[in-house]
Amino acid sequence: MTGVDITALVPRYFSALTDIPVAVEQPTGLVTDRYARPLHDLRISVTDRCNFRCVYCMPKEVFGKDFAFMDRDELLSFEEITRLARISVAHGVEKIRLTGGEPLLRKGLEELVAMLAALRTPDGREVDIALTTNGSVLALKAQALKDAGLRRVTVSLDSLDDATFKAMNDVKFPVAKVLHGLDVAHSVGLGPIKINMVLKRGQNDQDIVAMARHFKDTPYILRFIEFMDVGSSNGWEMGAVVPSSEVVARINAELPLEEVSPNYSGETSRRWRYRDGGGEIGVISSVTQSFCHSCSRARVSTDGKLFTCLFATEGHDLRALMRGGCTDEQLSTVMAQIWRERTDRYSELRSSQTGGLRASGKKRIEMSYIGG
Repeated sequence: MTGVDITALVPRYFSALTDIPVAVEQPTGLVTDRYARPLHDLRISVTDRCNFRCVYCMPKEVFGKDFAFMDRDELLSFEEITRLARISVAHGVEKIRLTGGEPLLRKGLEELVAMLAALRTPDGREVDIALTTNGSVLALKAQALKDAGLRRVTVSLDSLDDATFKAMNDVKFPVAKVLHGLDVAHSVGLGPIKINMVLKRGQNDQDIVAMARHFKDTPYILRFIEFMDVGSSNGWEMGAVVPSSEVVARINAELPLEEVSPNYSGETSRRWRYRDGGGEIGVISSVTQSFCHSCSRARVSTDGKLFTCLFATEGHDLRALMRGGCTDEQLSTVMAQIWRERTDRYSELRSSQTGGLRASGKKRIEMSYIGG
């Protein structure tokens, strides 16, 4: 990478500096890893900042007022993000999700959405562009995002009880403003809207049935997510996990459910619908039931590291390649080679090796850096 000062690009997390390939290859629209899993979904973190301090993601004890977030020049530009997305689409990506941090804190995000919405798959189809948000400014941004080409939003909402919600986000943000954002997003046509409730035993699991009852017979799809051991700052322990089987049992006891088939291969959420036809819920069993065997997701961090697993300890520095003069053909070849070598299956190993995996001495990637 002639002409580039690598020392100026030292990452906050360890990442492999990949050599620029001499020989290049053309994308075929399909690239698979060592377990024959295709690259189908791309999640892009557009900022490491968030205005919440959720206890399971960015606890205030770690991400306090003195925490050093990234400088603007460390972040990928919209043009760099679109370049990576375009190459990923040529390799088979059909879904792109923008995450963070809180992605709506990234100034001018609707401009990026418009750039991504212009992408097309090799056979000419539009790419599915979605976004995950805490909903705090969704009411202000929903129309502009829809006009720019955003299709769907997923909103994090951990309780309907205002005191519990404020305790979970730890900045005293009221639940009513998130609910208003949901209504505005629905009214402008961003949907179907999914609502993610991360469960932590002893903090919000008492609200499981209340959440299900509230969103039953509405346009929204409620999903319950097991508290995950991502990163090392959230104080994860198995005793705080509420298994999805328990969630389904609690709801089913009051609002009878039946399981339905997934929407597509590799879907992380198991779907259950109300027997009376009042809609559906989903459960994401990220701890108790592995879905590694069908995982088709790659993640790009805020500063351009490519990660092939949510539970990774290192990534591949694509920003250094781009800023070092790498051509599209070379970058495409590198990304294909990284995916082909992928062997990640952390969740399949977790049940017997969690202690060893977490005590390896390597710095675990925080969710605020890589996106959920």
